[in-house]
Amino acid sequence: MAVSRKSVLKRILKQLKNYKLCLAATIFFALVTVAGTLSVPVLFGQVVDLIVKGKTDFNAICTKFIIIAAIIGVTCLAQWLMSEINNRITYNVIKDIREEAFRHIQRLPLAFIDAHPYGDIVGRAIADVDQFADGLLMGFTQLFTGILTILGTLVIMLVINWVIALVVVIITPLSLFVAKFIASRTYNMFKKTSEVRGEQTAFIDEMIGNLKIVQAFSHEDENLERFDEVNERLTKTSLRSIFFSSLVNPATRFINSIVYAAVALAGALMLVLQTPLPLAFSVGVLTSLLAYANQYTKPFNEISGVITELQNAIACAGRIYEVIDEPAEVPDSPSALTMDKADGSVDFRHVYFSYSADKKLIEDFNLNVKAGQRIAIVGPTGCGKTTLINLLMRFYDPVSGNISVDGNNITDVTRRSLRSNYGMVLQDTWLKNGTVRENILLGKPNATEEEMVEAARASHSHNFIMQLSEGYDTVIAEDGGNLSQGQKQLLCITRIMLSLPPMLILDEATSSIDTRTERRIQDAFAKLMSGRTSFIVAHRLSTIQEADLILVMKDGSVIEQGTHAELLEKGGFYYTLYNSQFAI
Repeated sequence: MAVSRKSVLKRILKQLKNYKLCLAATIFFALVTVAGTLSVPVLFGQVVDLIVKGKTDFNAICTKFIIIAAIIGVTCLAQWLMSEINNRITYNVIKDIREEAFRHIQRLPLAFIDAHPYGDIVGRAIADVDQFADGLLMGFTQLFTGILTILGTLVIMLVINWVIALVVVIITPLSLFVAKFIASRTYNMFKKTSEVRGEQTAFIDEMIGNLKIVQAFSHEDENLERFDEVNERLTKTSLRSIFFSSLVNPATRFINSIVYAAVALAGALMLVLQTPLPLAFSVGVLTSLLAYANQYTKPFNEISGVITELQNAIACAGRIYEVIDEPAEVPDSPSALTMDKADGSVDFRHVYFSYSADKKLIEDFNLNVKAGQRIAIVGPTGCGKTTLINLLMRFYDPVSGNISVDGNNITDVTRRSLRSNYGMVLQDTWLKNGTVRENILLGKPNATEEEMVEAARASHSHNFIMQLSEGYDTVIAEDGGNLSQGQKQLLCITRIMLSLPPMLILDEATSSIDTRTERRIQDAFAKLMSGRTSFIVAHRLSTIQEADLILVMKDGSVIEQGTHAELLEKGGFYYTLYNSQFAI
């Protein structure tokens, strides 16, 4: 969902309201900085006049220089304090945006996450926010002082000599017009650059995360070609946006030089022609006017640079706001029930579901599961087995129909309490960067050491854990990168053994484990599943022969159901699947 530039600016200003005191302080120190900067040229002009008079008053000149040094010292201190406050404002705003983005990402429906490359989402939350921080910091650092300097010098020049001030005012709009003309055309360029950068981040994330597969299929050269193509586009869009934005500074510098030359020419002519009072002024005053002309035009260069950088910052902020504006999961209703510990009866009634409107998947699905039953779900790839798991956990909601647990429609139950009643082990394991202990305790944070070890023994993972360098305190890499696939799956099973939930979901839970260990774990699972409602997604039909009910799915529908013996006796689709696995 695209976010307009005007909307982005409004939201940035809204977030800045949280730091009113800091903003007031930075404006105050900006005023002190500008006042100090603007008072120095007047004093220098007075020094020049003291020298031009012929009889040099060294005491008066020294006094002036002492005052100038004191003003410069105060100005430097104010500028440093202003920078410190600006840094605080900027990085607090960035912290707020990142927190809001991360909090919202965790509430986004899986449909959004599944539809977008992970790297692009990560790039928005990190790279784009960093770019926004750079632009915001530059804006705070230079925008306040720049505007105040322009206004201050203009007022002083009007007081000193309104004719010279009028010359400056007449030429100045040219600088503003050029800056606005270029900046308005660079916004879309910077936005395109951010999009291509996000595409590149997503590609790098995908390739690094699946480097084994890439190397196994010798796909390095093809990936390099793809990366070069994206990198080339990023280079072109970056150069294009930077080239056009960089035109602002030299263009405004040229116009500012014209302003300076015009002041010098007008002032010199007025001195030579001995303009009558009240427009007459001295050489020292002309020196001050030239300094003020320079100070007046300098902020235009800085502000033009700020405007250019802000185009990039706003474009990047727009991308992160797009994520924040994505509709979150439908929130739990205020009257939603909190399910403590489910008995485990599950009922599907006339459930329809599809991931996209043009591709039907599950249609008029009905199933009644009694508490404590073991339900196995089998069928060819893409038949809807994992989709049923997504619906049970409310990762997705049905298009129509309803699913109930213990007689309660799951849409009337809080997601947290519903999901806490399920223990889930998937074929795709996930372990966080941390110790083995921390990963196991995800299942039950308040578990004792004895409970944790007992769960590890039940899952047959205790022995390999004790062989690690630090045992349960061994730090494992992100996603368990320094463990084998089988070891990672054993740790995921240990989490479930520790939490002992009332219902289980096992999606190829032992697919990466050796046959000997699998048999042991199947025995442990059999004990764990006793009295617990269990949903078992399996491709290896040997693992589900003891199930109370086997659902055979095809094209989103249950085409057969029954026990292992009943289905073999029917000689239908399950019979064909079973014999295809065990045929000699």
